Amino acid sequence: MTTLAPPPAPTAQDGGHRAAPPAAGSRLRRLFTGAPEDPRWARPALWAILVLATALYAWNLSSVTGNTFYDAAVYSGTRSWKAFFFGALDSGSFITVDKPPFALWVMGLSARAFGYGTWQLMLPMVAAGTGSVALLYRVVKRDFGAVAATIAGLALTLTPITVAITRDTNPDPVLVFLMLLGAAALMKAVRTGRLMPLVWSGVAIGFAFNTKMMQAYVVLPVFFLVYLWATRLGLGRRIRNLAVGTVALVVSSAWWMVVVDLVPASSRPYIGGSTDNTVWDLVIGYNGFGRIFGASSSVGSQGNGASFGGEAGLYRLFNSIMGGQISWLIPFALVALIGGLVLRGRAPRTDPKRAALLLWGGWFVLHYLTFALAEGTFHPYYVTAMAPGVAALAGIGGVMLYRAFREGSFARWGWVLPGAIAVSAVWAVVLLQRVSGSGTPYTVAEVVAGVAGAVAVTGLLLGRFTGRQRLTGIAALAAVVALLAGPAAYSASAASSSTNGTNPTAGPSTGGMGGGGMGGQRPSGSGGPSGGTSGATGSGTSGATSQGQPPTGTGSTGKGSTGTGGTGTQVSSAMVSYLKKNQDGATWLVAVATDQTASSLILESGQPVISMGGWSGSDDAMTLAKLKSLVKSGKLHYIVVSSEGGQSTNSEISTWVKKNGTAVSAYSGLYRLDASDVG
Repeated sequence: MTTLAPPPAPTAQDGGHRAAPPAAGSRLRRLFTGAPEDPRWARPALWAILVLATALYAWNLSSVTGNTFYDAAVYSGTRSWKAFFFGALDSGSFITVDKPPFALWVMGLSARAFGYGTWQLMLPMVAAGTGSVALLYRVVKRDFGAVAATIAGLALTLTPITVAITRDTNPDPVLVFLMLLGAAALMKAVRTGRLMPLVWSGVAIGFAFNTKMMQAYVVLPVFFLVYLWATRLGLGRRIRNLAVGTVALVVSSAWWMVVVDLVPASSRPYIGGSTDNTVWDLVIGYNGFGRIFGASSSVGSQGNGASFGGEAGLYRLFNSIMGGQISWLIPFALVALIGGLVLRGRAPRTDPKRAALLLWGGWFVLHYLTFALAEGTFHPYYVTAMAPGVAALAGIGGVMLYRAFREGSFARWGWVLPGAIAVSAVWAVVLLQRVSGSGTPYTVAEVVAGVAGAVAVTGLLLGRFTGRQRLTGIAALAAVVALLAGPAAYSASAASSSTNGTNPTAGPSTGGMGGGGMGGQRPSGSGGPSGGTSGATGSGTSGATSQGQPPTGTGSTGKGSTGTGGTGTQVSSAMVSYLKKNQDGATWLVAVATDQTASSLILESGQPVISMGGWSGSDDAMTLAKLKSLVKSGKLHYIVVSSEGGQSTNSEISTWVKKNGTAVSAYSGLYRLDASDVG
């Protein structure tokens, strides 16, 4: 059985003793200058990349509108710890959002600590985005050096969809950060054979599960494979450790779900997106197999959602909607993965470089197949989870192929790197041609990608034939410019303009269907309505707010409007004022058909609002018996009902309300109900 090698003995160079750990001052200097064995440029380059990432993610936060759906849930969580724990949309805890609450907790704690507003909600997202870049750099550098890590970090920073989604309040930036924590811990477990890093890897993925459920598990097959194959332990110990790590994964994943499902339904909010009011159904349905296979038993999964990212198929991530968001480096990453595995083909089983290639290659391939072939609801920003795999392969493969180009047989390797650069540069030009006329930055990027790509390929070949290493080095830099010019233009666009809060994308509109916020208000400091680059309706605007005060202002779906009731009924700011004036001590301001309208009203009024049908209007959260009970107890007086377009109110409820309630003549579809109206 293979055993761990003993630690190296003290050498004459250190006087027969272990070197003392560096002093605090030395550690602080290394933070800014790097380790002595690193190139002098390495640490300054890392800091420059992190500053660039922070600037892209945090630039002009006043233009950030975010996703009103999650913003409302965060706001409600600042008003009620019960709503905070369950991830309820409203502070009265009638219904939850359709995701687990970890990202809401992170934003909610920031809002509780610093007050509710734009930068308070965005602070955790920016930190997660920049932290992901730093984590990727660290993991890649450990096995492949500073050059590969720098390229990987820069590629992740400039991934357009990553910039767009990190400037939003969707949970994906937190998801990616947690998955990268899991990858870093896994690689440490592989290198050292120690159990605890593997346990922490499972815990990180478990928290990622509590951020976006089954999407966090996409990487698990390759995690298991890499650990079983490459760890420096005997097979029995590998299996035992993996079993322990799996227990940690299951516990950290399931604890919230188990707690919530054990709480009586009458004592907690309805689980939004589920068909039977359980988190388990949400896991396997709407946020699980429903995303992959489309229509299923889960209500929420019945919307195919293909229009958000194009028709499902292997070409999806290269189409006119998705191509500019993620595909720039995919051709290079694929060549790099194959070439890297060939180069490490005869390495020992425990070779850490091959283990890293398997990890990032599996990360890339599994995400690609999942997103390309998914028949269920699919938004472009989901693919930000694939970006670390693509970026890591770009850095790792670039260095490995460059060394093979310079040192290997020209007949075998002389064409691989130039060919990969040429294909990727041509693809960049094709992507930029699709948006020609959209603005000067894209035209400039097209020229730069084409010229730099030609310089890179020509310089590499000339340098190899003439033996001029300086020329090949310059050509390699030109290749980096060629491959990142297009993503840089898209990323700058995402950072300098407001994006669609519900379906954020980077760059010019390419025909993707947006799913913008339905109006309502933003936290303090937000700017005008989002004019999302996908061309959809944006979220609303707001005036300044301070800690403990509700957001105020007017919405963006029309003058003085906070949108529609999901039923064709216009919900105006005047209606909100009327409802607040006549709330008469009720817990909920009003009941409406969908989450979109409810979230807008929550942010407009600062009061709890019931969403009777969840996101799509099809959830069975409100029943007639439950409505009668709320009205009879005085917890609800007003309800918006209509069957004219959009998602209509449950027909049984609508019929009863119209028969027993009092119509508010000034506002079509609004009815008043009191205890005396309940038979």
